[in-house]
Amino acid sequence: MNTKDKGDETEAKIIHTLISHGYSVSIPFGDNDKYDIIVDDDGSLYRVQCKTSWTNKEGTMRFNTHTQTTKEGKYHENTYHGEVDAFLVRYPKNEKIYWIQIEEATEQKMELRFNAKINHPSINWAKDYEFDGEI
Repeated sequence: MNTKDKGDETEAKIIHTLISHGYSVSIPFGDNDKYDIIVDDDGSLYRVQCKTSWTNKEGTMRFNTHTQTTKEGKYHENTYHGEVDAFLVRYPKNEKIYWIQIEEATEQKMELRFNAKINHPSINWAKDYEFDGEI
């Protein structure tokens, strides 16, 4: 499966999860927006970027929090800050979805831990971001 197919699968599973929990979901027309979907939570609208995470190292998952594009032969990286309200991240290994507010996201890649030998304040615990049906 190529990266486009993986992204489409993640978006479909995220949309299914949101609708199953009673949210209204809108999909912007075209591919030019920074967000993939808009989630309506009783009139509060959230611009959401959907991401597929991967296992970075034992006990962790990682996902990109920036875009990578090439325009006119030049490589560009941009963050989503100011462009989206949250990330919804699917971890294919456990099929769970994680909601990360943009204010809590790092600017390049973000790592969530499932377990660790120490409990350090800088650790982003996956369980703290697990989507349980409530935004």
